[in-house]
Amino acid sequence: MNDKVRVGVVGLGYWGPNLARNFDRLPDAELAYCCDLDEANLARARASYPNAVVTGDIERVLGDDALDAVVVATSVPTHYPLGKRVLEAGKHAFIEKPIALTAADAEDLMATAETRGLKLMVGHLLEYHPAVAKMKELVDAGELGRVFYVYANRLNLGKVRKDENALWSLGPHDISVINYLTGDEPVEVSARGECYLQDDVEDVVFGYIRYKSGMVGHLHVSWLDPHKSRKITVVGEKKMVVFDDMEADRKVTVYDKGATTTRTQFESYGEFVTLHFGDIHIPRIGNDEPLRVECQHFVDCVRDDRRPRSDGRDALNVVRVLEAMERSLREGGRPVKTSEL
Repeated sequence: MNDKVRVGVVGLGYWGPNLARNFDRLPDAELAYCCDLDEANLARARASYPNAVVTGDIERVLGDDALDAVVVATSVPTHYPLGKRVLEAGKHAFIEKPIALTAADAEDLMATAETRGLKLMVGHLLEYHPAVAKMKELVDAGELGRVFYVYANRLNLGKVRKDENALWSLGPHDISVINYLTGDEPVEVSARGECYLQDDVEDVVFGYIRYKSGMVGHLHVSWLDPHKSRKITVVGEKKMVVFDDMEADRKVTVYDKGATTTRTQFESYGEFVTLHFGDIHIPRIGNDEPLRVECQHFVDCVRDDRRPRSDGRDALNVVRVLEAMERSLREGGRPVKTSEL
């Protein structure tokens, strides 16, 4: 490997330019290639990155033995086939979310990377948000006590899509965070949704996730809502914490509130619940750009041979939830075990 990790970005449409910008600005990375099939996208890349090779030929990218890693930021249906080609070409892979459309394809990418000794990372951006890092710190330190449940709202009026429903468009963000915060494996899900604007494309979805530990997660995603909401709440027995991404100065709020159940020494009195109400704390949260943190993490993992935070297993667990929820949607909300996939 050269002094810098040489990176190629494939897909310069919606999100790819943001990834290219960040990798280009990292001191220990080199944006070596920008690749896309659209000439207008290529023209913008040529103007922005004169030192990179700008091409519409992915074979040229994959055929460069001096290239260390490839970022796949193309349309979702192409994530698996392109990611597979990247790994088979011997390159480390950063693939945008969701990593694939089926758990089987996600498992195949994970197995391919492991067999070839390559890094596989998925773009679960919120796992690199400083506010989510603070929530994870609180959970892991036991500050909240036992976590009972987590719920997330991701709502807005638009952007309405035709090629995917609200679950696949918005759900990966919150599913990845709930999985990350709990560090647990999802075992069963269910989902209900409605198609108001287009046939067979759910505008609103309510999803439910049960984990091995018994903890549950709930998500409400919609692009047909009067409120713009990006909020995740973790409810524990000792404390509760809220991440509100719409707040400028109050990203995380910790509530010293909780409920515990105590069994008395006299069996006839059974159990009683104690509620406590304490202070509200607003911790200081850094203003690091999550995307820059994410890109730097990928470069560090390639350089230092570290396992990415949002690795293949993390990617697989999110796709398992999405695929199982999709099946539940089609079957009227029937609970679906992830082991069924």
